[in-house]
Amino acid sequence: MLDGVSLDQLRIFIVAADEGSFSAAGRRLSRAQSVVSQTLANLEGQLGVKLFDRSARFPVLTDQGRALLADARKVAGDVAAFKAQAKSLAGGLEPELSVAVDVMFPEVTFTRVVTAFQNEFPATLLRFDVESSAVVDPVLNRRCAVGVVGSWSLASPQLTHERLLTVRIPIVVSPKHPLSTRRGPIPTTVLDEYVHLTHIDPADLSRTRVSRPPYARTWRLSHLGAKLAFLRAGLGFGGMPLHLVEADLASGTLVEIATEGVPPGGHVITMSAIYRTDSPPGPAGRWFIEHLKQEDVRQAKEMTARSSASRASAAKRRQASSRRTLARKPRH
Repeated sequence: MLDGVSLDQLRIFIVAADEGSFSAAGRRLSRAQSVVSQTLANLEGQLGVKLFDRSARFPVLTDQGRALLADARKVAGDVAAFKAQAKSLAGGLEPELSVAVDVMFPEVTFTRVVTAFQNEFPATLLRFDVESSAVVDPVLNRRCAVGVVGSWSLASPQLTHERLLTVRIPIVVSPKHPLSTRRGPIPTTVLDEYVHLTHIDPADLSRTRVSRPPYARTWRLSHLGAKLAFLRAGLGFGGMPLHLVEADLASGTLVEIATEGVPPGGHVITMSAIYRTDSPPGPAGRWFIEHLKQEDVRQAKEMTARSSASRASAAKRRQASSRRTLARKPRH
């Protein structure tokens, strides 16, 4: 008998419980009261339990009815979600979105967008790889629908690029490293005397486009975390994304140096979203890319606000210092 329980019966049960009256439930559902009453009687017969106590003027849920009401709401909710998902898929929403992300991309930005994506598209499976720098190939061979790459990657005529944000790569060393005391751009002949730490993914041949000084001693590390640990330990010098070393620079764990052949402040790379031109992203992928762009705008505003606050704080300190100086001057 339980196999015969219908979604319509559950909906009438839920509305009758909410309205507290079979006649009110009938008006809400555009059904006759007799139909509502008979439907609920049939449901009780199929379930083998009394859902309502009808001894009073208005029907009252029994203990069994209250217990089953929560389950009925869950079943009805699941069916509604099922229908919404089917409607979205029929409209082109991806059941799965796979994204390959270069390790240079700011983790905080990516995490914030992933969190928002989960709330916006709970039924779309999000699959991503942030371990490898080899981003172009997975998109070209269709393993990933969207990639996030740096400006070093070779442009392919099969791919569409959309700019997301920029990342500054300062050259840093440990304060105990001999290069930390050098002032001005350090000549390549001097840099050749020390170990240059570089992050290279052997699988990503497109990185050969990056122009790097031909330092005599180079250690290639495929893990960005290992490179950062080596830099902190004073084992060499190298470039790191600013968002990964900002705290180190502020605390003095690392110091920035200027080197010959590298722009002041380090290289600036542009991060872009890529996808096959013949397979543009659907609604979920489009949303993901647009929100990565919005994060860049939001962060730029935050940086401007922090800079303004810092300047205002410095001005207040100067004014306070001037007042103290004037107060200390002897009066004639």
